[in-house]
Amino acid sequence: MFTPLELDLERGWPGKIERDRVIQVAAQTLQAFFSGGGTAREHAEYPLEEVRLRAPVLRPPSIRVFDGPDFRFANPASVYGPDDEIPFPEGADSIESELRVAAVIGGDEGIGGFTIANDWIASSLSGTKARDFAISLGPVVVTPDELVPESISWDELVAGARRNTRLLPGDVIAADGASGGRTLGPGDVVELEVDGIGVLRNRIGERLEQPASRT
Repeated sequence: MFTPLELDLERGWPGKIERDRVIQVAAQTLQAFFSGGGTAREHAEYPLEEVRLRAPVLRPPSIRVFDGPDFRFANPASVYGPDDEIPFPEGADSIESELRVAAVIGGDEGIGGFTIANDWIASSLSGTKARDFAISLGPVVVTPDELVPESISWDELVAGARRNTRLLPGDVIAADGASGGRTLGPGDVVELEVDGIGVLRNRIGERLEQPASRT
């Protein structure tokens, strides 16, 4: 997904990157592109340096994050894209970053492509709120004919996610992750890189002001 720099679009348009240009395709979202069989008419072309890449799936139907054979659900309302500012969560002392490779489900409940996920965690917050505030996706989705990340049993992850339910185009399945190993605070910039996919970059925003207590 991308937005020409001169336009202010929340979601952007689906496009194909070919060398130093982006070709817009005739679909409203990446989910719609996958639902249409992964083919669509091509529209305008833009130089890659004149567009902003957006979250590949802005509001996924679901996000499953695996740790071992089991998974938890992440918050689709807290998805951020490349170069988006990550809000520093209220009540947190610091946050950490976890690199994960994620699959985006395409048509027929199969994998449509792979992207990078930054699974943010504020360990000082209790319970599920420690991971509820943000997950970053991007910068692009690389199709399986171009790249299948090794050392990950994608068939097993998809089968586990699909058991007793069905998967929808745009669903995200994130594999086991690796912590960045350092605590982060306001103003820090995190860059996660996966060969063949690219670099997912985000800056952490300023700490929110706590409301004054009343007596």
